[in-house]
Amino acid sequence: MINQRKNFVKPDWLIITIYILLAGFGIGNILSSSISGEEISLFQFDNLYSKQLVFFMVSLLFAFLVMTIEVKFYERFASIFYLISIVILLGLFVFGKRVNGALSWYDLGGFNLQPSEFVKITVALAISKYISDFQTNLKKTIDQFWLFLIILIPVVIIILQNDTGSSIVFFCLFIVFYREGISQKYLLSILAISILAVFTLKFSALHSFLFSLIPTILFFFTKRKMNNKILKGFAISSLCLLTCFFVDYGYKNILRTHQQNYIKVWLNLEKDPAKIKKMERTVLYNLNESKKAISSGGVVGKGYMKGTRTMGNFVPAQHSDYIFSTIGEEWGFVGSTFIIILYCILIYRIVYLSEQQKNKFSRVYGYSTASILFIHFCVNIGMVLGLTPTIGIPLPFLSYGGSSLIAFTILLFIFIRFDANKINEW
Repeated sequence: MINQRKNFVKPDWLIITIYILLAGFGIGNILSSSISGEEISLFQFDNLYSKQLVFFMVSLLFAFLVMTIEVKFYERFASIFYLISIVILLGLFVFGKRVNGALSWYDLGGFNLQPSEFVKITVALAISKYISDFQTNLKKTIDQFWLFLIILIPVVIIILQNDTGSSIVFFCLFIVFYREGISQKYLLSILAISILAVFTLKFSALHSFLFSLIPTILFFFTKRKMNNKILKGFAISSLCLLTCFFVDYGYKNILRTHQQNYIKVWLNLEKDPAKIKKMERTVLYNLNESKKAISSGGVVGKGYMKGTRTMGNFVPAQHSDYIFSTIGEEWGFVGSTFIIILYCILIYRIVYLSEQQKNKFSRVYGYSTASILFIHFCVNIGMVLGLTPTIGIPLPFLSYGGSSLIAFTILLFIFIRFDANKINEW
């Protein structure tokens, strides 16, 4: 008990410092992106920046609570947390509130709660629990199946609620599986399927399938010794055919019009000049205004609260999904680089500390935390710059939103709690 008390007051202050810097920077830029030249009153709590300040204070309270809980508690109840989160997700079909087409919110009277943000925590805990179990052998197919199912269940539920962006985040956890010894063929398969899906969208299902046959045939002809060559070749070809079919079918029949438009913009699929002009006024408008705001910042930026495009509300949702465009305009290349460096240091630090853990549960959870932050960081900034499709996921700790800020805080501080306890015997 004495050792635990000593460790409790010795968390990793570098991570905490970066967390406070990012959250503080986010509150400041939400203030800038939401006032639109109006008179500032810091004592009114009916605006976005003051609400985010309240969310931050609540997050700090949760961070403190997380740090006071015995570390074994998280491992012991990881499965229960996961099951409860799945039930809460399913409850959205009955009690959920639809926002921007997605059935992802509970209306709690003045505060909208998005359960999918918190499910990332419970999934991270669940896979950490499962992988660290002494009976789990990731070389066995059955154990791999149950591990994949832990991720697949919330992904399917979230997709059915029309929140595709949040569902994609969970696939970053395959990085964790690879670290823990699962075959690299799964990562290579995901990469191959992703490339095949892009080819299918860019050209056609038939052309994409025929293209996939070339490397498949070459691969099997170069392998002199391989059991069941024909059977494996048929299996891979069938998987390629199914991928092409489902991607084509899903794009045309499952995705909504605005989601199709995001993909059309990203892959430059639209050829009709009239439709292109219409998309420039809708989908492309957000992206173009975001790019203009960032490029206008130059090297050192226009200055805090002096961004003309930010103050003029040119960029829609600039306080949430496009918060990085505010940073680019007001703080310039220097400020943007500083934020990117902070994220890189944070993620690297989590990975480094994860390798120092004596307990597999803590290590897996640390890698899960780093992976979730990494995918959010890359996709959000890539989205703002036009490098990735617009899928509407927040920039951790910076974007406006109580659910995301509180959830990311809990996710991060659970790992900080684990790390503070790493010298203790489990």
